[in-house]
Amino acid sequence: MRLTQELSQLIFPTRCFGCDRIGLAICSDCRSEWHPHYYLTHVSSLKVHSAVTYSPTARKILLAAKENGINAADNLIIDSIIHVLSMANFTGSNISLVPIPSSSMSKRRRGRSFVVDIVERIARQTSLPMNNSLHLIRPVRDQSRLRAMQRSLNVDGAMSLKPGVIPRADLVLIDDVVTTGATLREAARALTAAGCHVIGSVTACVAQPLR
Repeated sequence: MRLTQELSQLIFPTRCFGCDRIGLAICSDCRSEWHPHYYLTHVSSLKVHSAVTYSPTARKILLAAKENGINAADNLIIDSIIHVLSMANFTGSNISLVPIPSSSMSKRRRGRSFVVDIVERIARQTSLPMNNSLHLIRPVRDQSRLRAMQRSLNVDGAMSLKPGVIPRADLVLIDDVVTTGATLREAARALTAAGCHVIGSVTACVAQPLR
């Protein structure tokens, strides 16, 4: 096994996600742009707790995880979200983690539901329950190239509870990044409209200020 890993490193050496330098998944220089802290923002009345400000390095890490399925990038995102869960004041709440759903097109392209996969691993590591209760009820466009108003219109009314699912816990939405807040706002609306109790959201990254 060790020989196989060493040969793999010779053929496919680890490179920094930020600057492509050989050595570590994230080098000491780029670590300054991916160093989990704690940021609190608001999307309407929803509290959003985040770990890392969105930067060029953060963007590359998110893309490496979402589009290329690189486990080391997944781990950076997972560790950041777990860090924020430990920092946010959820004391006394019976929390359950609700992942933001992916579109059918994204799931086909990536071969997985990215945030659901991330939250499943977070749930195993923290022993917090996951409630995969949301789904998309109509097609949505890729949000990455849309402006704030376009994003809001794109996801407006697009989410709903899965049939037969009624979460009873204190729900915490989980996503990789918040930029305009449109997706989190829609997820919170869908849950609240069904009588669920949403107490906040946690993301790995946050755009500052929200766009």
